[in-house]
Amino acid sequence: MRWEFAPMEGVTDRVYRAAHRRIFGGADRYGLPFWSPGAEHRLTPRAARELDPAENAGVPVLPQVMTRSAEDFRWASQVLADLGYDEVNLNVGCPSGTVTAKGKGAALLGDPDGLARLLDGIFTDPPLPVSVKTRLGVRDPGEFPALLAVYNRYPLRSLTVHARVLEDQYRRPARPAWFAGALAGSRCPVCLNGDLKTAADCTAAAARYPQAAALMVGRGLLADPALLRRARGGPPAGREELRAFTEALTAGYTAAFGGPHNAMLRMKGHWRYLILLFEDGGKAAKALRRAGDARQFADLTRRVLEELPLRETPAVDW
Repeated sequence: MRWEFAPMEGVTDRVYRAAHRRIFGGADRYGLPFWSPGAEHRLTPRAARELDPAENAGVPVLPQVMTRSAEDFRWASQVLADLGYDEVNLNVGCPSGTVTAKGKGAALLGDPDGLARLLDGIFTDPPLPVSVKTRLGVRDPGEFPALLAVYNRYPLRSLTVHARVLEDQYRRPARPAWFAGALAGSRCPVCLNGDLKTAADCTAAAARYPQAAALMVGRGLLADPALLRRARGGPPAGREELRAFTEALTAGYTAAFGGPHNAMLRMKGHWRYLILLFEDGGKAAKALRRAGDARQFADLTRRVLEELPLRETPAVDW
């Protein structure tokens, strides 16, 4: 079974992936946050950096494209093929309002016939093998059988099933009961995703669904970067590892974003999750959110790393 790190926009960027792979490992593959190509068919500087094989050296990655246009998807796939990638993922699972308002991501799940037309166009001589990441539907998981029937018409490399509907966003619990139906009914390999919060969750899911091709973990890995290493029988995250990890991220973001203030802003997003690995972290979490100065923020994180006891399992709050 393969273990995958879910792509998260604005979080699991190239700086994060490189530091996580080097210090913690455990993931067989990292999803790249989605690339949404425009009709002008131009690779933006930001997308070029994230997709550059040199920026991902030593890190196994899967590029993901977000679009409702088969023509744009095929163009993006050719760009990825020219860069040396051997697979492209179509994201029809993102529930973000800014995405769905444009008819992309999980918005496509509300129209199975329209989704089929998109896939018809994509599978007209695709430059690369195509996989799909989906949700169970828009409002009700009972929509999923019709969606699965659409996916089964095409030679997908794999199907990642996030066990929520669009309206669940990430607030409501996942619906793992639907995994069994996806595994039984899919004609292609299935990757399971949703509410794998701890190493114990991962090992339990692997035992329950041995026929799954992969398990994908997202926020649980942000809270415990060693989660997949632990799921494989390795040790939990150590204090010095966490120090090295956060220092590597801060240095990488400082270089990438032109200074310590912007690096601090990105690190605040990471510490929203990392603080869950520490006992009595509530007061520190508030102080980290309120910090307006990079030096103050660095001092606060140093004190957390030096003074607060580590939990064996993060106190996840979702």
